[in-house]
Amino acid sequence: MIFGDRLRELREAKNLSQGDIEKRTGLLRCYISRVENGHTVPAIETLERMARALELPLYHLMYDGDKPPQTLTVIASNGDGPQTWGLQGKDARYFQQMRRLLAKMNAGDRKLLLHQSRKADKKQQKMNREAAKKQQKATKKYEKAQRKGAKKANHRAKRTS
Repeated sequence: MIFGDRLRELREAKNLSQGDIEKRTGLLRCYISRVENGHTVPAIETLERMARALELPLYHLMYDGDKPPQTLTVIASNGDGPQTWGLQGKDARYFQQMRRLLAKMNAGDRKLLLHQSRKADKKQQKMNREAAKKQQKATKKYEKAQRKGAKKANHRAKRTS
C-alpha cells in the first residue's frame, strides 16, 4: 500500500504543511517528504503519530472511503453474548486453516464433523453444569460450617461473660 499519496491528500485537505506535521509529530520534515514521495514506508508507530497529528483515526490513512470499513462479523455463542474467537492472531490463522480444509471436504464428511462437534459441545455443557452444581454444594457446605462455627463462638463468649 502506498501511504505517501494518501498522507499528502489528507494533510492538504486539512491545510497543513509538512512543517506543521513535523511540529505535531516530532518527525523530521525530510522524513515526512520521503514518506509522501514513496521513498520510505513508515512503521505502524509512525503512522499512529501521523494520524494523531492529522486528528484522524488510524484507518483513515489506509482506507479511501467516506464511511468506516465494515468490521468483521463477530462469532455468536450459545446466548453468552458475542465472542471474538478467530478474529485475531493465532486463532484467526487456525480458523482460516479450518475454513480451507472444510472447503475441501465433501458434504457428507462436513455433516459428520458437525454432528460430532455438536455431540462434544453437549458433553462439555453437561460437564460444566455438573461442575457448577458441585461448586454450589461445596459453597453451601462451607457457609453452613462457617455459621456453625460462629454459633459456637457466640455460645463460648456468653459462657465466659
